[in-house]
Amino acid sequence: MERKTPKTKPDEVVLLSGGNPQIAKGYGDGPVQAYIAAMPGWKSDVGRRIDALIEKTVPDVAKAVKWNSPLYGIEGDGWFLSLHCFAKYIKLAFFRGTSLDPVPPVASKTAEARYFHIHEGDDLDEALLSRWIEQASRLPGERM
Repeated sequence: MERKTPKTKPDEVVLLSGGNPQIAKGYGDGPVQAYIAAMPGWKSDVGRRIDALIEKTVPDVAKAVKWNSPLYGIEGDGWFLSLHCFAKYIKLAFFRGTSLDPVPPVASKTAEARYFHIHEGDDLDEALLSRWIEQASRLPGERM
């Protein structure tokens, strides 16, 4: 049986179920910016704010898109944070989140990971997010 793929223009991004952009795997700022630009609705503005906050907090941050999610890390040390779009929120995944103070509020099936969800209209506590980002960047990263 032949598998049908959706017909899209070369510059058109497919949104997967839940509204997550389908972006080709890639390393560096370019794929991450493509993902952020393709985030639907209000999520794109929040994605830009989060990306800028990460760059301000960790100036030498490494970036990539894998598994349709932007990853942030330290070159040679692994990844400490990822973003992912869902229908009603953006999920920030801190891979060593149980080591952060305070611990992000949403538990994971993975023992050390913790999540923070951002919904439309939420006031972003950039001071808290910056503290989490800074702490996470100093912990051993995840190899993916």
